[in-house]
Order: sequence, then structure tokens, then C-alpha cells
Amino acid sequence: MDRATALAPFHSSPATALVAVDFDGTLSPIVDDPASARPVDGIPEVLEELAGRMGEVAVVSGRPLAFLEQWFPHGSRVGLYGLYGLEARRRGERVDHPSSGVWRETIADVAARAVRTGPEGMEVESKGLSITLHYRQHPEVADAVEAWARGAAAPSGLRCRPAKMSVELHPPIDEDKGTVLVRLADEVGGPVFFGGDDVGDLPAFEALDRLAADGRPVLRVAVDGPEAPLALTERADLLVDDPHGMADLLGDLLD
Repeated sequence: MDRATALAPFHSSPATALVAVDFDGTLSPIVDDPASARPVDGIPEVLEELAGRMGEVAVVSGRPLAFLEQWFPHGSRVGLYGLYGLEARRRGERVDHPSSGVWRETIADVAARAVRTGPEGMEVESKGLSITLHYRQHPEVADAVEAWARGAAAPSGLRCRPAKMSVELHPPIDEDKGTVLVRLADEVGGPVFFGGDDVGDLPAFEALDRLAADGRPVLRVAVDGPEAPLALTERADLLVDDPHGMADLLGDLLD
């Protein structure tokens, strides 16, 4: 699909369009230190301008809401869905998943245990309602990290999710990027755009498949690269090379 054809439904029906994007690897380059991730210059401004034209613009990420609010502070028209939808801010209102609060203590306990007993070289990133166990700086401990995560998940009731050079532990709540996308798509009613780069974005692509089967115009965009999963890139309607390419594509939505 060429770019002009792919974007045509969004140019012809902007008021009913949904534009949603992942953060890490999509708006921001992947970095060794998760805390140092920053969106490509100009992307927050482009998304803000799009939010004034489209029916809905959202960032749907595994990051906590507080992290995303650094670039989309209160007053922004961009909807924020952190921790795969467990934490959200839409139209200025904070709305957390009703089942999420009871899991904060469990997450804190498992995160503390990961710091104490996890394999050497594993970096523990506690996000309040989820934990990411990183091995990007020590890829040789990948198997040990994955084994530790599985061992921690079973007795705690948490679920493991694979991610780029990491494993995530989440509460057993049926909320992901796909469920967020479907809710928003049902409200706006028009074409749906989603851009991502990792296995955590597959549920969003699956949601787009279902919407497309019902006749909805959809656009699946994947950020390509050496770490991009084939399960994502092979299903994409468009590929971009990196977050700078995503910035260019989002800019084309404005034209």
C-alpha cells in the first residue's frame, strides 16, 4: 500500500478518525537506560496538532502515566494510556482500571524481591502496576531473567509478557493495547491508525484486523529494525525505519 492511499481515509474523515501510537521504539528511540527515553523532536507538537483535527489521538504505552505526562502534561488534548491501559488520562480526567488498585502491593513486593534475588545483571523497573525486568545491557542473562520472571509470576498471580530485551510482569487483568484501541474506535466511528514496534503491540494489530473485517478503514504501521518482531512487521500496511520515520508519517497526516 502506498502512503497516499494509506492516509486518504484520515484526510477525508478526520473528525471521526482515531490515531494511536506506542511510545518506546515508536515515538522514542530504544535506549539502554529506560529513564532517559525521549520522544523524537517535534512529535509531541505534531500529536497535539493532530488532536485538534482528529476525532481522537492517543499514546498507548507500557510506560506509567506519570512518565508519559512529561511530554503531554495536563491541558494536552492527547489521550494517555499507560501500563497498557491500566492507567489513563483522557480529556483531562484520570481514570484507572477499576481492578488495578488491589495489585499495587503485590507488584511492590515482587519488585523488591527481584532486586534482592534476581540474577546479576538484571535491571528492575517497577512501574507501580507492573514490573519490567531488563537484560538489554547483559543479554547473556536473558534465560535466567525469563526463568526468574516465570518463577515469580506463578505464586504471585502475575502474568509474564515478553518485550524487547526484557520481560514484563502484569496483574491478571484483561487489558491491553487491543482492548484500549477497540473502546476508542467504537467511540470515534471512523478510520483507525495504530503505530508500534514490539510484541506488546500485536494485540492492537489484532484489534485492527477485527475492525477491518467489519469494514472499518484501518492502518497498521510498524517501526522496522533488527529487533522488530516479524509477527508485527509482516502484518503491517506500512513500515517506517525508525521513530524519525514515524514522525514524518504523523506529519503527513497533517498535510
